[in-house]
Amino acid sequence: MGRPLRITTLVEDTADARRLLGEHGLAFWIDTGSQRILFDAGQGCVIMDNARELDIRLEAADKIVVSHGHDDHVGGLPDVLQLARQSRVYAHPAAFEPKYSRHDDGTIHYIGMPTRNGAEPCENARELILANEPVAIADGIFITGEIPRLTDFEDTGGSYFLDEACQRPDIILDDQALFFECAEGIVVLLGCAHAGVVNTLAHVTQLTDCKPIHAVIGGMHLLKASKERIERTVAALREIDVKRLGLAHCTGMDAAATFWSAFPERCFLCPVGTTMEFAGN
Repeated sequence: MGRPLRITTLVEDTADARRLLGEHGLAFWIDTGSQRILFDAGQGCVIMDNARELDIRLEAADKIVVSHGHDDHVGGLPDVLQLARQSRVYAHPAAFEPKYSRHDDGTIHYIGMPTRNGAEPCENARELILANEPVAIADGIFITGEIPRLTDFEDTGGSYFLDEACQRPDIILDDQALFFECAEGIVVLLGCAHAGVVNTLAHVTQLTDCKPIHAVIGGMHLLKASKERIERTVAALREIDVKRLGLAHCTGMDAAATFWSAFPERCFLCPVGTTMEFAGN
């Protein structure tokens, strides 16, 4: 990857410019100059409008990566694939399992892959590539595949199930991240980090032969995390010595405030329209 790589926030919970729209969800557009990759697709309510305002041609997407099969990350897939019919879609097989969440008030919601008029969500893709192992999706750009759960303080961050009766817990094995190497080190894009951000970074470190982690960007799903978990996450990030922390989506206000206090020169927000450039390695 010899030229700068640019990442644009296409969907996020917040937007700080006129005519850009936020929703609870996430999508990043990655442009390497020769490849265009969509990482997640949000809920589907704002991705088209935001792409138009940001002059992003979704139909030009070469690859689409699914971080996991929750609707705030895959709801926009059918609409995107109506345009980007030459795209290859990469996902863990478990991303297509039925998925439900149980809220604190006891209500149960379906939060899995969408269907439109009975159609499969990826039926318009050029190819659907299912893998639970790491995959190179473009020159120098990889997805982690399934992430080992090693820490004793990280969990999925909520009550998730594979059935509507909530009898089969979902540990969200489909959760995965995207990573690449830039001049300063490894950059990691997170969807929700349901596997745990520390587990994710440990896995990426192993996959990259212990190269330094330069930036971690995306959702860290610490909305309901205990103070202890947040503090232990801060300690791990300090030990890893991450230089840039892009806080987005489901990271949570308490965690974001703690990170900002611990790493005031390293943190930044990623509202819709944010662009980040990384020099080629």
